[in-house]
Amino acid sequence: MSQDLYTVEQVASLLDLHVRTVRVYVREGRLKATRIGKQYRITREAIEALTGRSMSPPERRRSHVEVSSIVEIEDIERDAAMRIANGLVAASNSSDEGESPLRVDTLYDPKRERLKLIVTGPLGANTRLLQLVALYLESES
Repeated sequence: MSQDLYTVEQVASLLDLHVRTVRVYVREGRLKATRIGKQYRITREAIEALTGRSMSPPERRRSHVEVSSIVEIEDIERDAAMRIANGLVAASNSSDEGESPLRVDTLYDPKRERLKLIVTGPLGANTRLLQLVALYLESES
């Protein structure tokens, strides 16, 4: 048995009703509620009994984690750097459904032959992209 308790205001919002209407339902006995101090608390089961339909339990918000990674690759020729940069930008555009997109910024310094990659986004996608960098570097050597 679920112990989800809702306030009158929350029930009104869930059912798209005015708060006064919910209070009237409680007073008339159409909606079973428990009085705690000066406020009512209503169980999910009581709301389901009133509406005649099942409610899914409230969704818990998942915390959002975002990672920024900076990768510097030394002694890399321009063509190889461009292949890596283009591949990573293309891979970042094909993120999983529902996942925040990755942002990939690249900067190549031809004098130092250095490629700098800045990857920002969700932890899992960031990790997969860094693994892709490792694969590119292995294939280039």
